Amino acid sequence: MSQLPPNQPSTYSPSGARYNSLAIVSLIAGVASVFGHVVVPGLGGGVLALTAIVTGLIARGEIKRSGEQGLWMAWVGIIIGIVHFLLLILLVFLIIAGVFVLGGIALLHH
Repeated sequence: MSQLPPNQPSTYSPSGARYNSLAIVSLIAGVASVFGHVVVPGLGGGVLALTAIVTGLIARGEIKRSGEQGLWMAWVGIIIGIVHFLLLILLVFLIIAGVFVLGGIALLHH
């Protein structure tokens, strides 16, 4: 087995490399956002989805600078958070549109 000279940095990343904490938070918040509506209907999942997005974006930058593990966790947290947040916005618009449609129908019948 050959060894690198002392002045050469190793590009080998040991399997025990440290995972970025914010990447872990992003992944957990993204997955938990699906269940957050049970705790606080409407708002709980949205807050967790936003947390997943923000912590995932911060984690990406930290991972690029530090070389830590967990880039995939940050990306999964970001993706789940964005999809969840977009679905919430769509749901709000559908509810508002439903109120206007049902209100219009009620006015026509009177």
